[in-house]
Amino acid sequence: MQGAAGLVNRAPRRAVRQRAIAFARGTCLHSSMTVAPNDPLRLSAVDMSPRLGKKRYHAALKELQFSLRAIQQAYLFSGDRAVLVFEGWDAAGKGGTIRRISAALDPRSFKVWPIGAPRDYYLDRHYLLRFMERLPPTGAISAFDRSWYGRVLVERVEGLTPDHRWSVAYDEIRDFERMLLRDGTRLVKLFFHITPDVQLKRFEARLRDPLKRWKLTYEDFRNREKWDHYVEAIDDMLARTSTPDAPWHVVPANDKRYARIHALRLVVDALSYGMTLEPVVPDGKVLDAAHRVLDVDDDLIADLRGRTD
Repeated sequence: MQGAAGLVNRAPRRAVRQRAIAFARGTCLHSSMTVAPNDPLRLSAVDMSPRLGKKRYHAALKELQFSLRAIQQAYLFSGDRAVLVFEGWDAAGKGGTIRRISAALDPRSFKVWPIGAPRDYYLDRHYLLRFMERLPPTGAISAFDRSWYGRVLVERVEGLTPDHRWSVAYDEIRDFERMLLRDGTRLVKLFFHITPDVQLKRFEARLRDPLKRWKLTYEDFRNREKWDHYVEAIDDMLARTSTPDAPWHVVPANDKRYARIHALRLVVDALSYGMTLEPVVPDGKVLDAAHRVLDVDDDLIADLRGRTD
């Protein structure tokens, strides 16, 4: 047996886990950017000035990613599930934020769904079907990079769906999300907002970067010509689909570092609320077998048994 030294070696890792748990529970929401159903926030009212320095960004990112790992473990144990909805302007930073979440999680119970225009099979079926088929199973988390909100955004602005069809989608979407919530699925909805000048700079950066040129499309430039129409559609979406149990959170994204941390904090807060994030302890049978077979110290087994009492 290894004796008490084993506990000393594990102490730093346990302290890190405890900090992550405390960080998840203590995270604050920026309520001014959460869309209240009775007082909807319009894009023109969003404060776009927040910025975050590199040092604070990397420290916060590390803690938040630890929190996400603790949350994923808790979901696997409890059977909870969650859906993350990412909407926003082209080049607003949705993908970069999703990558920071993905980097922290086990892909076996975290799935990212990049959503484009419906094709083939789905063209003649209800627009919500392809999203229903991609909902997470028990214990899992799914992230939608664009979502069912395309019905009231791009399909509305580009005239892809008749007015009488997209205009009823607000009620359909609220009903759909109410169904998810009743089924025990947690729902986090984020809209990444940038200003037109920042978007233009990011388009230029993509054009200059050989590894990012693939992201730039003709539609990116065409959509800019309809910016005001999209603003109107987004404001309507925020006002008509933000509910007390499934509110919209507008993320000011002119500064990428601030946007990522703000978004991750919103996700951590929503997914950890009311959860027990302490690491799972094996049951008595597993501990008996571990004590008999593994070369571990008695103090560790005793410590774990104490947590199961």
